[in-house]
Amino acid sequence: MSASKPAINFDLTVGHEQPSQPVSWNRKDLLLYNVAIGASAQQLDYVYEKTDAFRPLPTYPLVLALKGDSPDINDFATMISGRGELPGFPQLDPNTLVHAEQTLELHRRLPLTAAQGEGWHLRKKITAVHDKKSGLILEGTAVLCDPVGREYATMVSSSFYRGGGQGTGFSKSLSADTRPPAGSPPKDGRKPDFSLTERTTPNQAVLYRLAGDANPLHVDPAIGQRGGLGGVILHGLCSYGFATRAILLAANGQDGQAGAPASTLRRISGRFTSPVRPGDELRTDVWVLKGQLGKVGETCEVAFEQTNVTTGKKSLGGGWAELRVEEGERVGSKL
Repeated sequence: MSASKPAINFDLTVGHEQPSQPVSWNRKDLLLYNVAIGASAQQLDYVYEKTDAFRPLPTYPLVLALKGDSPDINDFATMISGRGELPGFPQLDPNTLVHAEQTLELHRRLPLTAAQGEGWHLRKKITAVHDKKSGLILEGTAVLCDPVGREYATMVSSSFYRGGGQGTGFSKSLSADTRPPAGSPPKDGRKPDFSLTERTTPNQAVLYRLAGDANPLHVDPAIGQRGGLGGVILHGLCSYGFATRAILLAANGQDGQAGAPASTLRRISGRFTSPVRPGDELRTDVWVLKGQLGKVGETCEVAFEQTNVTTGKKSLGGGWAELRVEEGERVGSKL
C-alpha cells in the first residue's frame, strides 16, 4: 500500500529553514550574465574582464539559487524539487510556475570569483504563502553568504503556481516589514525623468538560460503551449535585468564605460505583471522620488515601470530602487 499524501498545512511551510545551498561563480559566469541582460560592447566594464572596474551587473546574485555551484547546465526540475518536500506544502507541477515578485538588497560588493567548494552559500527560508483562487504564491528569502558567514545579498522571491490554489484562503508573510517598498509613478502625472527602450533578441532566453536558469519553459515551446502561454516566454529575471540596467543608466548615462563613474545599486523591488517573449521591445520608465540623478556620491530613490512595447502591456510594475553614483575606481576589480 502506498503512503498517504501528507496533509496540507501552510503553517508548517512558513518559517521552514531549508538546507544551505552551495554556490560558486567565476569571471566567465559574470560576463555571460552581463551580456545576457543586454550589456553592450560600449560598456567595457561589464563585458571585458581586464578593465580596472570590471564588475557584474548588480542583479547577478539572483541567478545563484538555480545555478548552484555546478559549472554545467542544471536540471530545473531537480533544482526546485525540494519545494515539493516542504512541510505542509502540496506537490505541484513545476511547469506551472512563474515568477511573481522579486526584491534584492546588496550589502557588500561581490568578488569576481567564488570557487566551487570554497564555502559560499545561500541561507534559505520560506517566508510567505498566499493561497489564492487563481493560484498559489510561495515566497522564499535567500541570503548570499561567504565562507565565514558574512552577508552579501538578501533576495526575496515570490513564485506563482498557476492553478495551484488549494482553497484554504491562507495568507501569511514573515518578510513584509523588511522588504524594500513597492514603487509607483508620482500621482501628479508628470512624465518620466528617464526612459530607455531596447529590443530583446529572438535568442534572449536561449542566452539567459546559460547564466544559470535552465527552466525549460524558456526554451521548449511545447511546455508554454501546454501551460496556456502560447509558447516560449522570456525569463522574468532577464527583463528585470534589462530594467535594472536602465535604472543604472538613468542615474549615470556613462555607467559601464571604461574609466567613467559607476552606478551602484543598493536595493530594488518589482512585480512581474505580464509575460515577455524573446524579440519583444521593452521600455523602462524611471521617476525620481528622492535625490538627484547623476550626482556623484548622492543616494537616489526612484520608481520605475517596464512596458512591453510590442504588446502594449506592462511587464514590470511596482518598481522601486535605491542607488548612487560612485567614482569608477571605487568599484574597481583591482581594489
